Amino acid sequence: MMGMGIIIFLLVGLAAGFLAGKIMGRSQDLITNLVVGVIGALIGGFIADTLRIGFGGLIGSIVISTLGAVILLYLLRILKK
Repeated sequence: MMGMGIIIFLLVGLAAGFLAGKIMGRSQDLITNLVVGVIGALIGGFIADTLRIGFGGLIGSIVISTLGAVILLYLLRILKK
């Protein structure tokens, strides 16, 4: 059953990367969405844990991951300039 957790994590990352791309006005391919979403999940999880913000369930995970991915894309945009 551990494999199912990894699949869910990757699907959440994919959804978060896709949503963050739409929010930031970027069009990305599938792999880029996945990478951005997974890194965003780590960033969002760290921030939520630090601020002691808890969202439960799948929707909460997508929200936190998307926020982290938006932060990642924003920082990358600043560094590119």
